[in-house]
Amino acid sequence: MGKRTDIYQSPLEGRYPSKEMLEIFSDDRKFATWRRLWIALAAVESNLGKTEITEEMLDEMQANVDNINYDVANAREKEVRHDVMAHVYAFGEQCPKAKGFIHWGATSCYVTDNTDIFNLIEATCLIKKRLIGVIDILAKAAEENKDVYCLGYTHDQPAAPTTIGKRISLWLQDFLIALNCLEAAMSQIKMLGCRGATGTSSTFMEIFDGDEEKVKKIDECISAYMGFEDVFDVSGQTYPRILDAVILNALSTICIAAYKMADDIRLMQHDKELEEPFEKKQIGSSAMAYKRNPMRSERICSLARYVFNTSKNATDTAATQWLERTLDDSANRRLSIPESFLATESVLILCGNVADGLVVNEAVINKRLDEELPFMATENIIMDAVKKGGDRQELHEHVRQHSMEAAKRIKQEGKSNDLLQRIADDPIFGMTLDEVKAACNPKKLSGRASHQVEDFLEERVKPVLEANKGLLTDINTTVSV
Repeated sequence: MGKRTDIYQSPLEGRYPSKEMLEIFSDDRKFATWRRLWIALAAVESNLGKTEITEEMLDEMQANVDNINYDVANAREKEVRHDVMAHVYAFGEQCPKAKGFIHWGATSCYVTDNTDIFNLIEATCLIKKRLIGVIDILAKAAEENKDVYCLGYTHDQPAAPTTIGKRISLWLQDFLIALNCLEAAMSQIKMLGCRGATGTSSTFMEIFDGDEEKVKKIDECISAYMGFEDVFDVSGQTYPRILDAVILNALSTICIAAYKMADDIRLMQHDKELEEPFEKKQIGSSAMAYKRNPMRSERICSLARYVFNTSKNATDTAATQWLERTLDDSANRRLSIPESFLATESVLILCGNVADGLVVNEAVINKRLDEELPFMATENIIMDAVKKGGDRQELHEHVRQHSMEAAKRIKQEGKSNDLLQRIADDPIFGMTLDEVKAACNPKKLSGRASHQVEDFLEERVKPVLEANKGLLTDINTTVSV
């Protein structure tokens, strides 16, 4: 639930995501990281021989990393209309000894892009943690419901039986694919480094008097100072914007999996077979007091749809960056990247909540199964009757006629399904009612559904959970769902 504000507040800030994710994209985190990057640059320049930068200067800067004087920075930005230079000025006011060397040789993208990279790392790690949590919860639900037989559907029409656990395993597989996409995207994240206006390191060639060996070390040393492993081999002024597209497309894939799960739950809740959690005092509708609307699943779909559409921003931005860079990316990325992460995390929190509290109404499931099983069993009945000497084509025609009459009885007269009795009464089948009913065993008609769940959990899901067991701790949040 969002807090009351006097001005517009994004719902993604005040209602859905965790404090942990909000902090990643906060101003405090951003500007403190800018300062850490300025210190890293100065320290590397000093270590590579620029004796003008002293330990005293570095200590002065380090002492003010988190002491951000926003009042000075904001006032300066109103004058110069440049956020980075405003914060260079504000930092310099607090570090008079180091003032002249802050941002030496760098462009704005040195701090803005490298900070974005750190945000991407932290945010994707948190998303992965949430995703593993959802996979773990769904795995338990699949195991618990692997033998709960239910109608399968094709074209949203009753088809061969399956199990609730098998259906959950389909959701699980989607989330595993999404996890693979996320991990592949995470493997592409690298630091930009510090290479100047067009990525050629020309300013550092000037600072280091043409000593190319020292200049080549700058990116590697800054990366190591910041605790990072890798740097993009080449760049323009910015890191490749295609990385944003890769990351946001991975988030979109997660939301595709979530949408599918939530949409299936909505369909099953309509049939009263499955229900999402519903608190004791929860209100389902302001008008219809009896209702138990699937509002969490609907919210998953709503937020997931937002992520699908927002991810296209990164695609468009990456495709339209001119030459070494243009600035039409900036305002868009400030919105699309954080909001995509906030929304995706919210989707995963909701998925975990829904999956953990699923209500499986077996009585309703069995009733619906019993109503439709006679139709499902007709293929097996035909095969059994053929074994008794019947003609497959004649049997098929008789089943068709009996099925039409039974369906008419159900749809137009509102009566029960009498198909099995009709078949037993038809001498062409040569089967007793008990023999006909035996063909309606849902376990038999559902094939390997239950065992498929067992195999899938053992062979695919458990290894993933084992490899990521460290992420399964402390995944709870106090976010309102």
